[in-house]
Amino acid sequence: MYRKVLRKQLGLLLLAQALVFGRINAQSTVLSLNSDNAQIAWKVKAQQDVKDEVEKICSQNYPQTDWVKAIVPGTVFASYVAAGLEKDPNFGDNIQKVDKAKYDRNFWYRAEINVPDNFRNVKTYVNFDGINRKADVYFNGTRIGALDGFMQRGNFDITDLIRKNEKNIVAVLVYWPQPPLGNYASPTYISSGGWDWMPYVPGLNMGITDKVFLQNAGTITLKDPWMKTNLPSNGRADLSLSVEVKNDSDKQQQGIIKGTIQPGNISFLQKFSIDANNTDEVKIDYRKFPQLIINNPKLWWPNGYGDPNLYTCKLNVEINGVVSDAKDFSFGIKKYSYDTLGGVLHVFINGTKLFLKGGNWGMSEYMQRCKGREYDLKVRLHKEMNYNIIRNWIGSTTDEEFYEACDKYGIMIWDDFWLNANPNLPRDINVFNANVIEKIKRRRNHPAVAVWCGDNEGWPEPPLSNWIKEDIRVFDNNERYWQPNSHADNLTGSGFWGNQDPRYYFTAYPKAIGGNKGWGLRTETGTAVFTNFESFKKFMPEDKWWPRNDMWNTHYFGQSAFNATPDYYEECLNEKYGKATGIEDFCRKAQFLNIETNKAMYEGWLDHMWEDASGIMIWMSQSSYPSMVWQTYDYYYDLTGAYWGVKKACEPLHIQWNPATDTIKVVNTTAQNFTGLTAEASLYNMDGKSVQHYGATKKIESPSNSAVNCFSIPFGHAKNDLALHKKVYASSTNYGDPSMLTDNDPNTRWSSNSTDEEWLYVDLGDVKDVAGVGLNWQDAYAQSFKIFVSTDAIKWKEVYATSEGEAGEKDIFFAEEKARYVKVQGLERGTYWGYSLWDMKVYEGNTKSEGLSDVHFIKLKLTDDKGKVVSDNFYWRGNSRKDFTALNKLSKVNLKVTSKTKKENGQYTISAQISNPISSPCIAFGIRVQAVNSSTGNQILPSIMNDNYFSLMPGESKDIQIAFDESAIGKDAAQLKVETYNNMK
Repeated sequence: MYRKVLRKQLGLLLLAQALVFGRINAQSTVLSLNSDNAQIAWKVKAQQDVKDEVEKICSQNYPQTDWVKAIVPGTVFASYVAAGLEKDPNFGDNIQKVDKAKYDRNFWYRAEINVPDNFRNVKTYVNFDGINRKADVYFNGTRIGALDGFMQRGNFDITDLIRKNEKNIVAVLVYWPQPPLGNYASPTYISSGGWDWMPYVPGLNMGITDKVFLQNAGTITLKDPWMKTNLPSNGRADLSLSVEVKNDSDKQQQGIIKGTIQPGNISFLQKFSIDANNTDEVKIDYRKFPQLIINNPKLWWPNGYGDPNLYTCKLNVEINGVVSDAKDFSFGIKKYSYDTLGGVLHVFINGTKLFLKGGNWGMSEYMQRCKGREYDLKVRLHKEMNYNIIRNWIGSTTDEEFYEACDKYGIMIWDDFWLNANPNLPRDINVFNANVIEKIKRRRNHPAVAVWCGDNEGWPEPPLSNWIKEDIRVFDNNERYWQPNSHADNLTGSGFWGNQDPRYYFTAYPKAIGGNKGWGLRTETGTAVFTNFESFKKFMPEDKWWPRNDMWNTHYFGQSAFNATPDYYEECLNEKYGKATGIEDFCRKAQFLNIETNKAMYEGWLDHMWEDASGIMIWMSQSSYPSMVWQTYDYYYDLTGAYWGVKKACEPLHIQWNPATDTIKVVNTTAQNFTGLTAEASLYNMDGKSVQHYGATKKIESPSNSAVNCFSIPFGHAKNDLALHKKVYASSTNYGDPSMLTDNDPNTRWSSNSTDEEWLYVDLGDVKDVAGVGLNWQDAYAQSFKIFVSTDAIKWKEVYATSEGEAGEKDIFFAEEKARYVKVQGLERGTYWGYSLWDMKVYEGNTKSEGLSDVHFIKLKLTDDKGKVVSDNFYWRGNSRKDFTALNKLSKVNLKVTSKTKKENGQYTISAQISNPISSPCIAFGIRVQAVNSSTGNQILPSIMNDNYFSLMPGESKDIQIAFDESAIGKDAAQLKVETYNNMK
């Protein structure tokens, strides 16, 4: 029900003029056969339950009383849900209870159409843009063709089959994608069989999943225009156009292709000759047409680097002065380039090096119900988060509107094909390859496509890798990079996917599976992200709200999403913010865990920009199913704490704190140099008073594509050695004694036997807060080793691992752990000899900094030479670094709120100022602002906001803007709901 209402709010009805392989202009005659055409009524029924032959099904008076109304484009299961024949699959465990056998079979689609009187051209075609997974197509009882693979298009000539002034019948027998899906059924929506973030979808998302339309044209038609843009320099673009021309007549024909490019009103004309019943390619090149050399072109730039300028090209093909067909399409003038220096993939556009900031889309919506303008909203939210790239994971998003929205908002696409790490080929590799070619042809004009990727966490099995590589060379002119494996070959792996302390992302190296060492370019890493309570109650039965139970697992907060480590997420929440007292308290506290973790992921990579980090894409940036893991905004478009953490971290010009070293950096991920900047850090206690000793200010410059170290906050890092004179145990001793490691004598040492799997551990005598280890290796060092901690010397927790060990002193720090025992486990020796150490220290954690309250706050500000704030940032820090429970003792505050609402062009905008009075007893922490319906109290969604979950010191104010369509509220009024963490006890 919610998504039905949402579609109404977003106005997803599309104009029929936009329903071709590109856009068709007004001179062409097109009729939409989609469900948005009120005169077209598709029906669907299981083949097994249809006893009639095709001829009868296609008869004019065929009874369809027990057929179900179908949604086109859409899927069979989604049609049954929309018809009310299944309970809301979003809610509780309803989708798990569906009888899969009802949908895991083949289905007939049927529609009755009247061919319009204005179809006066000699040829009429019925066109399909995509069917999942395979289909036979009939028109008035005649089989006119087949489709195989969800990217394949069908263009079927029905001229001689049309019944004028009578009903015409289109019937489509759709075959379900028989499991196993990966990779046997590819190309298809592989995750439809269930994943650790979405359920098994009955019917495996089979159906007519893309647009259907009639086209009336002459005997000569156009297909797949392709504009290649070459940039000898950013001041000049050389354009080359090629387009397929098809002759559906029995004689050779001569014609003219006319084109106009805007902006610039650039026109051209090309004559051609084509044989009967043939398809040929016509090329129009700048070498022959100098008007296709554009000086000072408007270049397409990714978000943060410039404007995503687009051009349009309108094409007509004329025979004897009569327009036979027409097409228009958009393109961007740009030039991608790439290098892999240092074993790290770097992406450039128009000569500018790009730091990639983005996320993975598992699927646009788990039942393929995201269509039309809803893509504009989803991608707009990515732009608002300051992203510049989306990974189309396993090619699961197939709609043209996704690509158009990415073009519009400057969001690059890392575009996967349909393979997932399984060492098997698709059942029909030739069909797979044909779909690869179709995808490349359909998407190559989109400037947003930046990388073609073959396989998720694996390599395509032979011969597919070479085939795809050759397809890219032939059909995309190698304009994009070919990346066979999503987490190897100059990448740093994928994962991990669970919550971590923020310092983890700044410390060498965040762990991954596969790939090279380092930050580098990481195509997947993430954390569980719990929803707000307002969303939680939309999909969770009330009797399952609290405490945590198995129903939560059906929405992936449990073993079903074990990679998201939900148990550890809950443990961190309770440890940091205090054990939750109920579901509302849990949801509220979760948002602050979401903020700090998601912000740290990006800031950790940005802190190491070009040393060796070149980008990060989280798993995932949007939600395809109501869940509590891997999302920024949730399924209902509520902007969670993760959204705001990402938005802040990904600012193009950004000031940030490294929580592992306490350094402050200014990061510039733009093409612009900034001078005359001032970086400032201020520290505040819980009472809102400044602690001057820790503040700092510095004048800086910020060159394009740089991370500039400004200064450090002088918290001090005590190195109290907890291991001094403590007992040490070792797996073997070849020289000295283990006790010499903690005797405070730099001239004594211990060494092990000459084997790799040797270990030692120190007993601290009691459980302590442990934050690091100091090792002083003799020449016989460990090349690879791990550090573990334990409270009982039985169950060990890994806190550090490296394969880059070296001789000499090394201090290793990690997030505080409760431990009595600290163990060094050797994995690989650096020499022939055993491991040898002069000293081992264990550093105490949670040492209090002078003058700071148990929880204190870091405010960063970056101003330009006129004093204007160009970036700010805010952190909370504990003396006990993983304990923020003192926040629960904050005094209540009385915020002052003023607002005004404006309605213009169908959109509401609320402008508000939130103030924490100067008389306030303390900081107002974690202020959340919502626009709500004044009648129902429900959130108004979707909405676009500039900030949320912000904090104010006494005397500070924040200006908030909230915008939403009037359809989201109807005739009701909107009001603000303002909450602060202080007052929610």
